[in-house]
Amino acid sequence: MTALTLSTSSAATVRADAVVVGVAKGAKGVVVAAGAEAVDKAFGGKLAAVLETLGASGAEGEVTKLPAADGLKAPVVLAVGLGEAPGKDDGYDNEALRRAAGSAARALTGSKKAGFALPVEDAEAAAAVSEGALLGAYSFTAYRSNGNGQNAKGGKKNDAKSAPLAEVALLGTKPRDKEFKAAAERSQALAAEINRARDLINMPPNDLDPKAFAAEAQAAAKEFGLKVEVLDEKALKKGGYGGLLGVGQGAEAPPRLVRIAHTHAKATKTLALVGKGITYDSGGISLKPAGHNETMKCDMSGAAAVFAAVVAAARLGLEVNVTGWLALAENMPSGSATRPGDVLTMYSGKTVEVLNTDAEGRLVLADALTRASEETPDAIVDVATLTGAMVLALGNRTFGIMANDDAFRTSVHEIAEEVGEQSWPMPMPSELRKGMDSPVADIANMGERMGGGLVAGLFLKEFVGEGITWAHLDIAGPAFHEGAPWGYTPKGGTGSAVRTLVRLAERTATGDLG
Repeated sequence: MTALTLSTSSAATVRADAVVVGVAKGAKGVVVAAGAEAVDKAFGGKLAAVLETLGASGAEGEVTKLPAADGLKAPVVLAVGLGEAPGKDDGYDNEALRRAAGSAARALTGSKKAGFALPVEDAEAAAAVSEGALLGAYSFTAYRSNGNGQNAKGGKKNDAKSAPLAEVALLGTKPRDKEFKAAAERSQALAAEINRARDLINMPPNDLDPKAFAAEAQAAAKEFGLKVEVLDEKALKKGGYGGLLGVGQGAEAPPRLVRIAHTHAKATKTLALVGKGITYDSGGISLKPAGHNETMKCDMSGAAAVFAAVVAAARLGLEVNVTGWLALAENMPSGSATRPGDVLTMYSGKTVEVLNTDAEGRLVLADALTRASEETPDAIVDVATLTGAMVLALGNRTFGIMANDDAFRTSVHEIAEEVGEQSWPMPMPSELRKGMDSPVADIANMGERMGGGLVAGLFLKEFVGEGITWAHLDIAGPAFHEGAPWGYTPKGGTGSAVRTLVRLAERTATGDLG
């Protein structure tokens, strides 16, 4: 992973392959942001004019490279756009800094070191730049050859020109300041875990089946002192986990339920996180149409986010108990697969008529939610790439939030927005519940087509223990990015919801949920 250092060096004196400065869109053209004063001086106070000549406008994410002027130690200056310039007494938005740093880090692929001279007036801004740079430098290269016919996974290194930026030096900071040091340490741990989630999401399904995912959790538990328990197919059958078994019975790779937990001796609160972990989703007998299968390795993004958040909580030593439940299965069509019309008996004892085997995520989550409820946590949050309906409603960059408590839903939404994850609170209309009435079972796994994302949330609510505060994050849109990279968001797995879950755990630890 890219290294991060705090440096007192100025943009003029840092020895690096490049120095990164920020520019913005002002009323009369390009404006040079704070932190770049030494670079502007080296250009005789005409850095903005030079950049405009090269076509720069200061627009968000815009990257312009130019040779350094005399007096600068770094040979290259990289100017990155921050968007609209703030008012005289205002600072740059943290998310703008995060995205700009990510764009710059991506543009510096193949470099050994870059000095980031973006506006870092306080530890919060420094954290934003750090996160953006570390996340922007990410790339998934495990399966690429190095040009000599040798797969990188076999032990060979990739071409240095395509390697991620090796080191980020955050300039103008205070390495000995407690707040800056804590911000840097948190950013490193958080970025490492988001990138862990991204790696898992990007792994091909022939290498990441439920058993392999469970092994990843066991390895991390050993490394970071976490408690882990894995229920295999025999234990699931003995325990009556009909949802997980029903979804996974058509696949050769059997399902797993993983419990991974961070505990703290001083903790007074417990947060349970539940993740949908469909390591490949063909739709089962209700087979997905052509063109909808190619990215279905990402249907375990919720479990990846939960796993990463629990490990992050441990790395940060949070004074809160965080328990992650990974509901892992493959959804495949075969002679042994669950059929539309079958009835499953869930872990809770409720029966579910399966009307569509492609509505499988709610079935594995239902078992995990019931099991998590037995430990009576203070709150449960589930995370899932659950419905295409949520993508239709909110697009590809925003996840939906539902809850059985309005205040908790508001808190989760505010936390998500604070950490830079786009989200939106969604309702749970009671009239949609009737559409899941079944003539043969307690409930069906499908209801009305319109409002399908809300129907899925109402289904999950049925399996949350009485009196337990619960929220559901449908990350179907932002979990996997199919377009060109932007900001700190790469192509492929994004690690959506990890930042929200970690901040929620921090707020739970301090009792500050608003």
